[in-house]
Amino acid sequence: MFSSIKKNLPGVSVCLLIAMSTSFLSENYGGPQLLYALLIGLSLHFLYLNEVVQSGIDFCAKTVLRFGVAFLGIRVTFSDIHAIGLNTGLMILVAIVLTIGLGLFIAKLLKLSPDFGLIAGGSVGICGASAALAIASVLPKTKENERFTLLVVVGVTVLSTMAMVIYPFVLQMLAVSPLHAGIFLGATVHDVAQVVAAGMLFGPEAGDVATVVKLFRVALLLPVVLFIAIFFGAEKSSKQLGWESLGLIPSFLIGFVALSMVASLHVLPDSVTYSIGGLSRSMLVIAIAAAGLKTNFQELSQLGWQPVLMLVAETVFIATIGLVFILNIS
Repeated sequence: MFSSIKKNLPGVSVCLLIAMSTSFLSENYGGPQLLYALLIGLSLHFLYLNEVVQSGIDFCAKTVLRFGVAFLGIRVTFSDIHAIGLNTGLMILVAIVLTIGLGLFIAKLLKLSPDFGLIAGGSVGICGASAALAIASVLPKTKENERFTLLVVVGVTVLSTMAMVIYPFVLQMLAVSPLHAGIFLGATVHDVAQVVAAGMLFGPEAGDVATVVKLFRVALLLPVVLFIAIFFGAEKSSKQLGWESLGLIPSFLIGFVALSMVASLHVLPDSVTYSIGGLSRSMLVIAIAAAGLKTNFQELSQLGWQPVLMLVAETVFIATIGLVFILNIS
């Protein structure tokens, strides 16, 4: 074990340094921390060519990522899910399914891998960069999937930031109530941080509602990733669904559910729950930095315009569903 730690330490240290730098940039100059981590990682790709740091960077890109997704479960409680109401819950479920379906359709139309459609659709439909990383982790590990995932992280973060600024003003122009504005923002903005910020831009009540709705979307990450792991994953079963399929459940998803149950039971002090949530965010930043370090920017640019088209189309699509819903219940 000591030899493994010694082997991974240089690469892990590089990823930690990038994560700390992005925290400083985000806190002092604004902007999404995940995007900073990815861009800095991409700019320092030459470091990955050194064998001394490769194993540690690989460890962060895979193991740290899975722990980060697992710890994300501490932010989702059963009471949060119950609070949003049946109709809103059904709308979100339908929106996620249709958005992922649209991703698959566009991928087929553009003659791209179905994996691309799943990653892009899941990131837009569920929780942005976190969902893209979680879905990609159960799909076949190919160079193309890795590059596409990173491009999705960049694209979905930029689109989420734009939505954070634009959506609240559009909703105010439409004279939407704080309750319905919160539902719309929570159901359509991609990343959790941007959802909270967008809700607060509209007003405190909208911010609270948006956060609860968004956490319900995050909770749906579990069944979506499990479904993808079974039917599309790198270790998908050729057998019919049954008890054998339980072995396909990624361990980090079990951790996600376990921590969600712990959060629902309120057995931990709020300070501990908050710390675990913060740890999850930090791990995802470290994992993104590692993914950026592993990727050659020139290879990333070879993906072309199709992924951008996919993300924009899916963003407009899920926003349309959310808008139609809140206008009909107003």
